[in-house]
Amino acid sequence: MNREPEGTDQYYKGANMIHTIRQVIHNDELFRKIMRGLNQNFYHQTVTAADIEQYINKVSGIDFTPVFNQYLRSTLIPVLEYRMEDKNLLYRWANCNPDFNMPVRVDVNGERWLKPTTEWKKERLPNQPNPALIVDKNFYVTQKDLTGHP
Repeated sequence: MNREPEGTDQYYKGANMIHTIRQVIHNDELFRKIMRGLNQNFYHQTVTAADIEQYINKVSGIDFTPVFNQYLRSTLIPVLEYRMEDKNLLYRWANCNPDFNMPVRVDVNGERWLKPTTEWKKERLPNQPNPALIVDKNFYVTQKDLTGHP
């Protein structure tokens, strides 16, 4: 009470989290149904974060618990670490909770979805020289190229 919260994201973090959830759902009609359903189901009620989390999980059919844990219960912003090795893309989440497993849309020689966890994953890339990886700016994450580092 009577002190500033830690970090500098207290004003925009919630909206960024909801927008990121929208991207993961990848279905604007369903996302709109969820947003309208929140208003209808919780009209004139005091709700908790758990109420909202359970509703979004149920209606979307996706378990967003690790996403809520990351964005609501932690100050850390996830980092997609990656490196290129012999036409393979290796990637993982860093700077996050151990159970964080959110899929993310990237452009690396074309748009694709990656499903990182905190463990390294490998994906074969098409035969094109020097591919660059760009995380979709609609996801509230950062990225770090570790190419050339073990």
